[in-house]
Amino acid sequence: MTKQRRQLVLNKGTEKFIFRYEAGSEDKLLDALIDQAKAGCTSFDWFDAAVLSFKLTQSLIGQADELLHENVDKQIHTN
Repeated sequence: MTKQRRQLVLNKGTEKFIFRYEAGSEDKLLDALIDQAKAGCTSFDWFDAAVLSFKLTQSLIGQADELLHENVDKQIHTN
């Protein structure tokens, strides 16, 4: 079974930052955001890392809600 590929995108002025990752590797994505903010070789800064971290959290919450509703629906149909 292959893991689903996802991405977070940040448009900042004329720059576009695209972070691609596999579902389940969100911890590595957070590490990459930190590394990018620390590097200082682009305009990507700590605020940008915080914004994308928030977007990632919102996405994970949405996915958890979907799974929860799927499980509730399955229980309703099997009872």
